[in-house]
Amino acid sequence: MAVKVIYKHTIATRWMHWINFPVLTIMIWSGMLIYWANDIYQIKIGNSVLIKFFPEWFYTKLHIPYRLSEGMAFHFVFMWLFIINGLLYVTYTGVSGEWRYLLPKKGAFKESWQVLLHDLHIRKTAPPQSKYNAAQRVAYTMIIIMGFGSLITGLAIYKPVQVQWLMTLCGGYEAARLEHFILTVGYVLFFLIHILQVIKAGWNNFRAMVAGFEVIKENKNAQNK
Repeated sequence: MAVKVIYKHTIATRWMHWINFPVLTIMIWSGMLIYWANDIYQIKIGNSVLIKFFPEWFYTKLHIPYRLSEGMAFHFVFMWLFIINGLLYVTYTGVSGEWRYLLPKKGAFKESWQVLLHDLHIRKTAPPQSKYNAAQRVAYTMIIIMGFGSLITGLAIYKPVQVQWLMTLCGGYEAARLEHFILTVGYVLFFLIHILQVIKAGWNNFRAMVAGFEVIKENKNAQNK
């Protein structure tokens, strides 16, 4: 049995990935502390509330007290780390040429559907891929776009008078707040799906994001045939 080492992720990609994970987690947590001070969002049909973001038991289970000022302090400090890390990642991706592996190709959405069917064991074979499959390309590109969306809507909420033009671009203060909230829900869904995919892919894939390489075991007999 031969062993083949495949280098997959650069040290810059790994560092920025692992910096972003805790920073975004703290941003979501502190955002929850801010949101609970005025938790107005819910989905209704007529007078019937289908979903309230979030019910009382949710806050009780997570032990989230009313700490608006603390939430704002954490949110605005880690906001700068989120922005700096995000800009460094986008710059590095563009300069290094890594964007070629991340940018969705023609027919990416069709292939993403095929990847989903394969992951659900409905489709037997997965579409061909290079460094990332079509679903990953779409997801990773969307998360970058969402990051810029969070920056724009966040600044509009934070400084509505100073950057009034930005708030107007978002559709007003209330619209900017709703858009910021929806983007946060999107991050949570991305986190959950991403973690499930990592578990499904196994240790070798996780090691690539930690050490930068994958180890592939090859059968010598198969190679000699």
